[in-house]
Amino acid sequence: MTSALLSLSALLTASALAAPSAGATPHNDRPAGVPAGWERVAGADLTQITGASGRQQSPSAPGRQQPLSGSVGSASAPADESGPLALKSMRNGRFTATEVNYAAPNTGALRARSTAVTGAWESFAFEWDEADQTFAIKSLANNRYVAVEKNFTGQAQNTLRARSTTAGGWERFEIYHNEDLNLYALRSTLNNLFVAMENSYTGSLQYTLRARSADVTGSWEQFDLYNIVG
Repeated sequence: MTSALLSLSALLTASALAAPSAGATPHNDRPAGVPAGWERVAGADLTQITGASGRQQSPSAPGRQQPLSGSVGSASAPADESGPLALKSMRNGRFTATEVNYAAPNTGALRARSTAVTGAWESFAFEWDEADQTFAIKSLANNRYVAVEKNFTGQAQNTLRARSTTAGGWERFEIYHNEDLNLYALRSTLNNLFVAMENSYTGSLQYTLRARSADVTGSWEQFDLYNIVG
């Protein structure tokens, strides 16, 4: 079955996202440190987008790894999480992949290095927690939750890695949307810093995602979310 990617940001103003259901986090819930123009997204905002139409992109033929069963190609989503999503960096125009074949300690590092969604490597589930109003991000490449490596040192500090079997404080994120830009930003609740894509890094950590920015300064911290449908 041919798959396609539907941009969530392109659909935001025209879909049910414009009017979240009762009980969803208000869009003006902006904590101190969050720049003006960026408004928080609740779980209902992502689940309501499923099935809507918008900008599409056909993925390339499967390459490195076949999708996990049920992880890609579905247009439906459970009530407590979004369907599989792809995360595209606006800095380099590439999709985020989980580096499951990297050696320790960087196994599962998230890098914006794929030109297309080829399967589970670039697929993520965003799971909403109603109690603390945050998201956990699960990689469908290894079924592990994405953690912020606060205790790493040097350039690897605060790297995002899909390495956790459960979602605790290291694995919680807030998602913000900018209506004017029609883009998204991710903020770690572990260190209250925004996720940036390290375009200037070299070597194996080039394009890695790190929770290291106090503000959304530009395309380094800006992402587009794509709903993966069949």
